[in-house]
Amino acid sequence: MDKHNLDSEDYGQHYTEETFWQKCKQFAIKIGREALEKSLIMYYCMKDSDTSKAHKSIILSALGYFILPLDLIPDILPGGWMDDLGALALAFSKVTSSIKEEHIVMAQTKLDKFFRKAKNNQPPVSSTD
Repeated sequence: MDKHNLDSEDYGQHYTEETFWQKCKQFAIKIGREALEKSLIMYYCMKDSDTSKAHKSIILSALGYFILPLDLIPDILPGGWMDDLGALALAFSKVTSSIKEEHIVMAQTKLDKFFRKAKNNQPPVSSTD
């Protein structure tokens, strides 16, 4: 993914909380704990009133790109997650100054629920669990 695309494209228009949580639940195991953790940390950072509008915009664009089913490399293709992971990593690196310990803790708590339920073959966790 071109580094400038996150800044120049309005992927945030594709973001909704519902589609974000659906994507997380559906692909938690496939994208892996580390990538999902970064997504969740940024999600909680975006929800924080202390986070600047500029950083919220970056996060919103990255999460919007993440939930798009058809993007630069469609997710259903081998290696299709690479562009999504690149977008998340780039956004994460740009907003680290806004990330608080509480965002990390909330993300890790949610991850534990996602992966515990997946390990036990239970239905995926909802955003409110």
